[in-house]
Amino acid sequence: MEAARRKDVRMTTALSKAVVLVSGGLDSAVVLAIAREQGFRVSALTVDYRQRHSQELGAAKRVAEAGGVEKHVVQRLDLRAFGGSALTADVAVPKRDRVEEIRASIPVTYVPARNTIFLALALAYAESIGASDIFIGVIAVDFSGYPDC
Repeated sequence: MEAARRKDVRMTTALSKAVVLVSGGLDSAVVLAIAREQGFRVSALTVDYRQRHSQELGAAKRVAEAGGVEKHVVQRLDLRAFGGSALTADVAVPKRDRVEEIRASIPVTYVPARNTIFLALALAYAESIGASDIFIGVIAVDFSGYPDC
């Protein structure tokens, strides 16, 4: 039954475009593969939000290339204007070893509404290229205290 459903999905989406948010991490690499497996013609969107660690931008480029996307847009957006996160402000990142400590509060590495902002940008991109779907890789189970996951 699952194989038949997948076949139907592929048939209905074979010519459909999708935007996949690609951060360079495992979650976005997997969701990119899922979008491709389902038959979507994929365009990737990476947001350079002026985060303190820029390694993920290079990783996103490699993931997009390996995933065979039609186009990869890197949109620059300066979220440092808001601060509020160790990723966008000069705030130290604490070292925690225990899961209980991590889940006790929202981590200082949480960027306020980051995924919501990314989804809004993905929607604008999707509309501009006629894409019918948007994919984002966020995991609720291991969200590390980030409320937007």
